[in-house]
Amino acid sequence: METHVVVIYPHPDDEAFGAAGTIAKFRDEGIPVTYLCGTLGEMGRNMGTPTYANRESLPAIRKKELIKACEVLDIELEMLGYRDKTIEFEDRMEIAARLKGYLDKLKPSLVITHYPEYAVHPDHNAFGAAAIEAVSLMEAEDRPAIWAQAFSNDHLEALGMPDIINDITPFFDKKMEAILAHDSQAMVSLTQQRPNEDPNLDEKERAKLRLGIEQFYTL
Repeated sequence: METHVVVIYPHPDDEAFGAAGTIAKFRDEGIPVTYLCGTLGEMGRNMGTPTYANRESLPAIRKKELIKACEVLDIELEMLGYRDKTIEFEDRMEIAARLKGYLDKLKPSLVITHYPEYAVHPDHNAFGAAAIEAVSLMEAEDRPAIWAQAFSNDHLEALGMPDIINDITPFFDKKMEAILAHDSQAMVSLTQQRPNEDPNLDEKERAKLRLGIEQFYTL
């Protein structure tokens, strides 16, 4: 059984879409979870549906949404203040050293992050790489396990099947509540029709088909 889980993703809503069901399961078991969120996602293209945000107001809106989502999930939040869409240009070792400082203090048994090169967004790849480097910098006896999330089109071909496959259906309502806390971002993703999806399904049914399983590779 885990003793403390630290989630390391770069953007508000990464935790909700990517791992909220798994997080909710850990919290249901009484395991503390801390989210180290790299940016405020201030360069995102989604401005609400219908549009109500702009480039100036979006950072404050997304910060408020992030805090609300973490309250829904009952997790601790640390906002690290990096600039959205620039993490790939930051000094990776500096980020890793900063993340290590948090890990040394929190002493997690598990870190959840993105799988470098297989997580689509440059921020995902760079922040995941820094998180993995941070763990490698720790003393061997203190290193937590790592679960890394991959979802690029070629990840199964390159990496094989994930080691951890979590059916989070029992916690899906909590996951949806966390997703919907990110109001400026949620509806674009939830309402977008994908190929081969039944057009008669409502948003929640579509979301459950897309997001009801959370998968991770162990590193």
